[in-house]
Amino acid sequence: MKMLMKIAMSVGLGLSFAAIPVQGIAALQQGAKAPDFTLNAAQGGKPFVLSLKETLKKGPVVLYFFPAAFTTGCTMEAHLFAEANDDFNRLGARVVGVTAGNIHRIEEFSKSECRDKFAVAADPAAKVAAKYDATMQGSDGKPLSNRTSFVIAPNGTILLSYTDSKPQAHVEKTMAAVRAWKARRR
Repeated sequence: MKMLMKIAMSVGLGLSFAAIPVQGIAALQQGAKAPDFTLNAAQGGKPFVLSLKETLKKGPVVLYFFPAAFTTGCTMEAHLFAEANDDFNRLGARVVGVTAGNIHRIEEFSKSECRDKFAVAADPAAKVAAKYDATMQGSDGKPLSNRTSFVIAPNGTILLSYTDSKPQAHVEKTMAAVRAWKARRR
């Protein structure tokens, strides 16, 4: 009985910590220059090499970092971005997801959870996430990408930096930033 109580308390304590938002983490801020990168990526299950510099030539980029493919929050966030992807495209923006977790599964994740709508890239050892100050420590002690979203203007300037462990507001915040960018261009 004592063992069962210890397990229940550990799980409850772990869940309460997992629910704490990570707002306030020192991600690169609005106005900073976005670090360029090239990563192995997939869209619709098809692998390719993704270059931020090349993607920015098509318009602003909604770059969102997420901890690991096929986890509950990351799957929810991918679904939300997939549902909003056509709206982002109509505004001239491209969505790109980047993860340091389960990188061997990005092709599958791009097809099933991103619903073939946008690219998802593998960030081994969270090296790109580190350049964006968007990392956290995984349960195994290895670095993971944190749940942080950026909107990057075609000139490479960060228009929005938003960190929150809860995936729900990321689409809303990035969409508002893309709309504001579009309105300024008229």
